[in-house]
Parts: sequence; structure tokens; C-alpha cells
Amino acid sequence: MSAIRLLAVVEANTTTGPAKNLLQFAGHLGEVEPPVELALAVFRRAATENGFIDAARRSSIPVYAIDERRVFDARVLSRLRAISREFQPHLVQTHSVKSHFLVRAAGLHKGAPWVAFHHGYTWPDWRMRVYNQLDRWSLRAASLVLTVSVPFRRELTRLGVGAARIEVVHNAIDAEWGAADRVPPARRQWRARLGIGSRDKVIVIVGRLSREKDHNTLLHAVHALPAHGAPALPWLLVVGDGPERAAILETAGRLGISGRLILTGQVPSAAPYYGIADVAVLSSVTEGSPNALLEAMASGVPVVATSVGGVPEIVSHNATAMLAPPSNPGALADAIAAVLEDETLGRRLAESARELVVSSFAPAARTRRIVEAYSRVLRVSAAERVAMGPAPSRCSPL
Repeated sequence: MSAIRLLAVVEANTTTGPAKNLLQFAGHLGEVEPPVELALAVFRRAATENGFIDAARRSSIPVYAIDERRVFDARVLSRLRAISREFQPHLVQTHSVKSHFLVRAAGLHKGAPWVAFHHGYTWPDWRMRVYNQLDRWSLRAASLVLTVSVPFRRELTRLGVGAARIEVVHNAIDAEWGAADRVPPARRQWRARLGIGSRDKVIVIVGRLSREKDHNTLLHAVHALPAHGAPALPWLLVVGDGPERAAILETAGRLGISGRLILTGQVPSAAPYYGIADVAVLSSVTEGSPNALLEAMASGVPVVATSVGGVPEIVSHNATAMLAPPSNPGALADAIAAVLEDETLGRRLAESARELVVSSFAPAARTRRIVEAYSRVLRVSAAERVAMGPAPSRCSPL
């Protein structure tokens, strides 16, 4: 069987979130049938470093860089069309509101079936809220939309996407991810580097510093921990960067916990921070299939998370994580305190969660499932072309 020529259109500067998932997917393409020949079309701002493009090229993935002057630069439409003519994809894949909109606006979906990945929405400002509404128009033209949770699937149907064209595929992670940072020498080294004592308790939260992650609730929960049974205030490591950084610092100062707060900024990998953590927290008000959750589970760190979005589809309360309602500092503090104070509970949660990663969230299995979905889309497309009668021929891998 000939290879599927897949063009993935993505906006990414770093290897986090969807960009990380895409590189992971590419790394397992050698294990699937039919084979997939992948190329990337990546938006790039002039004079701006792009770690994602660098990482893709190091992995020998062909990259078409699309230079742009602003968020929505009309010139990129002709560039997208030129890339499509050159690469001649059998299938186009997109990530994010921007790439969805531009692929439909450029008409690429008329030349090849289009699969859109929906990862949920961020709310950094009013402009992004407006941009998110573009999906109401864009995604209705996609052949298939792959999303990461059942609540997101319901949200897409409210946008007008047909339920039959939506499939839920959770993210995945290698069970050995971050293993080198879990060994005692690495833990001692990183604690010393950050000025954290060997017996101090450490909470870690990993993700973009944006409103939907609700760091505010976590800060209030940490402040309340001594009243919820914790004997001493733990350290809080906030890993990532984003528009809420200043608000996080202001709230921590007002609550008097700045001395136990470390904001790392954007980092190449969160693995060393999981390696020294006693508990990993997701305090979000909305989530899809969070990589931060899977990373904590693979790292053997007990998890406390809000029961939102796809989180309860991955972990179960008091079995593989402790779950709390969103926007509730008291409930979050209770759950964190329980894990910090009961080492047996923490070990049980962490061991069960890591076993779940091995059995249900392997990257190779996710890659196979996605490629199977691609094959179905191509078969449907071929059948539709036959039903429509003779048309200009186009090579197809199936």
C-alpha cells in the first residue's frame, strides 16, 4: 500500500501542547500501516526564533516555513496554496483556530480531505475569545474533527459540527518519560539548585499561565493548607509562562506566600520539576486531555486535579488521582493536604496512575488510531468521488 502524504498545518514556537503531540505522532509513524509521509507547514514571525521548527528538522521532518507579519496575514493564503501544489497531500491536518481558519479560507480542503484537531480554547484576552468564534465557520468544512474529550465533542456540536464527523482521541505519553529526573541524584541536584530543602514538600503545576488554568484558586488553596492539616507551607513551583504571570505574583504577594513560590518561566522540559514534586496539581476550570496530567502520571507523582473536561475520562477519584470541583480553594486544599500528609495514599495513587499510562495511553497506540481514522477518511473521500462521476484525476494512496 502506498504512503499517505500528510500535510500538517500548525502554529507553534515551542515544543509544548499540540506541537509536542505532533512530534510524538511523527516519532511513531514507522510503526503503522499504511505508511505516512509527513510534512509540516509552520507559521513563523520574522526575526523570531522557532524551537518547534528546529526540533522538527532535527527529527528529519520536512518543514515549510510560512513567514507572516501579523496574527492573520492575508499573504499566507497564497503561500499555503503554493505549499499544497508542491507537496500534493492526500490529506491535510490542522491544529488551532488559526490554522483551521486559514486552511478553509485558502480552499485547501477542496483539494484533499481535511482533518482538524480540536484541543479546546484558551482565553488570554478578548481578542482570542473573538478568534475562537472562527471555528463556527471553519470546522463545518472539515472531513473529520479529532478532539480530546467528550465535553469538547458536545461543544463542537453546538458550534454546528456534525456529531458523526467528530471523534475523541486522548493524548498519550511514553511511560518512561522523565525517568532520568526521578532518580535520587537528579532530585537532590534540582532541589539544591532551586534552594529547596530535602524534606520540604513541593507542589508543581505545569501549563500556560492563562485564565482557564485558574492559578488563582491554587494560590488560595496553598495559602489555606496549614488550616487544612498541612504542618508547614509547601513550595509551589509554577512551570510555564503566559499573560497571567503578573496576576499570579500579585496574588501570591497579597496572600503572603511569595517566599514559597517559584515561577520558572518557559522551560525546555518540565520533567525535572516533576522529579522533585510531592504532588502535581491541575486547578483548571476547563481541560481537554491535558499533557500535564499524563506527564505527572508517567513521572510517578500523585495528582490532584479539578474534575473538568476530559480529566475524569483519564483518572478516577481516589483510585488514580484525587479530584476536586473547580474554583473551590477549600476542596482543592483538602485534596492536596490529604496527599501531602498520607504518604501511603500518595504512593498508591501514583503507582495506579503509572500502570494506567502503560496500559491505556501509549503513544504508539494513539498514532495507530489516528492513522486508522485517516484511512477511513480517505476511503470515504474516494467513494464520494466515484459517486460524483468522472473528474480530474488525483493520486490516492488507498
